Amino acid sequence: MRSFTRNSLPGRVVFGSGAARTALAGELESLGARRVLVLASERGEPLARELTAPLPVVEVFTGVREHVPGEVADAALAVAERSDVDCLLSVGGGSAVGTAKAVALHRPVPIVAVPTTYAGSEMTPVWGRTDGGEKRTGTAIAVRPRVVVYDPELTVGLPAGITAASGMNALAHAVEAHRRGDPVTVLVAREAIRALTEGLPQAVVEQDRTEALYGAYLAGSVFAVVGSGTHHKICHVLGGTYGLPHARTHAVLLPYTAADAEGVDAGALRELAERIGAPTSLREIGMRAEDLDDAAGRLPLDPGSARTLLADAYDGRWPA
Repeated sequence: MRSFTRNSLPGRVVFGSGAARTALAGELESLGARRVLVLASERGEPLARELTAPLPVVEVFTGVREHVPGEVADAALAVAERSDVDCLLSVGGGSAVGTAKAVALHRPVPIVAVPTTYAGSEMTPVWGRTDGGEKRTGTAIAVRPRVVVYDPELTVGLPAGITAASGMNALAHAVEAHRRGDPVTVLVAREAIRALTEGLPQAVVEQDRTEALYGAYLAGSVFAVVGSGTHHKICHVLGGTYGLPHARTHAVLLPYTAADAEGVDAGALRELAERIGAPTSLREIGMRAEDLDDAAGRLPLDPGSARTLLADAYDGRWPA
């Protein structure tokens, strides 16, 4: 007899080419937003200002950084409170929406997210913050964006390396959901894996960006239901403690952590990473050999498994 429990989270998604330029004003108006704080990286500031020029923006915060350092979160919150904002609008990748979440955790105003990568954080109630080299995460419905506007046009021109790593990060969301989800979530996760594995090779060579972004949306939506598993916990430890780049860490580790996931071909994930030019070793993304023993003691694995995983992933060793 079939029996399961499924949580469905509230939220609105607008998906389509050009949507960021045609839909934002109406979405903000429907939320009653009158004083908007825009959050973007320095690299993404020109695009953010272009998209939000006709909107009721009172401040633009461009200090976002990967892993949401505590000082960045506090600075963004201070701007939000000083400007008495009633809405947060993130434009960019996971760091931008992560900073918006850190603000909303203490100032619960709605978030509207405009992703420009395949990070998927915009679909989840998961927040993160790094203080003193330790990354803490949690969940709160208040930090899940009320509206997400997906526009494939905004991912055109994204460097191939970032596209590849960000896409593998999205695949990690789908694999986690496939491993631990209810029947409905597993079906969506399978479609996310299909869309990403078919779409990413096209995206890295700028043939088409729509399928990859569609897959990233689905992957983020199912990850929002199942939450973090062992893979993500490992990546958070390595990223927060040793400063490794978030998406590239996911790209390296996913084939290893997916090896025992039922219904997931870990070897195919490794082949995809190689095909699209994603990193395949911890060494190439900045992990130091002298930190491996310390890292093994921090991972949510038994010490022997942790040491084996890190040793293989450090050198990029993969069974022939």
